[in-house]
Amino acid sequence: MAADCAGLMERLGHREYGVVGHDRGGLVALRLALDVPDRVRRLAILDSLPVVEHLERCDDRFASAWWHWFFFLQPDKPERAILADPDAWYGSNDTKRALMGCDEAWADYLAATRDPATVRAMLEDYRAGPGIDRRLETEDRAAGRLVRCPLLCLWSGRDDLAELHGDPRAIWATWAKDVRGGPVDCGHHMAEEAPDELAGALAGFFGSPAG
Repeated sequence: MAADCAGLMERLGHREYGVVGHDRGGLVALRLALDVPDRVRRLAILDSLPVVEHLERCDDRFASAWWHWFFFLQPDKPERAILADPDAWYGSNDTKRALMGCDEAWADYLAATRDPATVRAMLEDYRAGPGIDRRLETEDRAAGRLVRCPLLCLWSGRDDLAELHGDPRAIWATWAKDVRGGPVDCGHHMAEEAPDELAGALAGFFGSPAG
């Protein structure tokens, strides 16, 4: 996915650019910054850590809270469970619908959860975690590769990332020399729940002079 992003930006004529990734997208953003460091000018990671950092800290609390990571690794059964009742699995309720912002987005979301190919693709992303994702991150760390550009680390203050692993900035400081950021007062859906605060933080980060 990171290679696809790099190829797209090159095709569009962008020599350098900033990258923002939330949750699973944070893993793609990290891969992009490590693989094409001459292209990524600034990196913002929201509610995310490298896969290897999660797995090395895995204990009963993590396994209980993020049990879906391990269930999704199993062959076939997750697909069957999800597609048997997508509404129940993905929590089709008024709160989530309100976060989507409009009926068109909600309809698109529901359609995606009913598409076997989409569900399989989502699961394969998780399945890559303890496989190629962990292998590449382990190789990066052993080789001493770091994110060269400034890194903005934001996390949801009402979610459980910091509760499980402590201050995410301390972990990211082992992956990048210039780490900034802090918590945002919201739940996991940061862009939907705290759009103004998030937009302000991103604008300040990407709009400031390099260095």
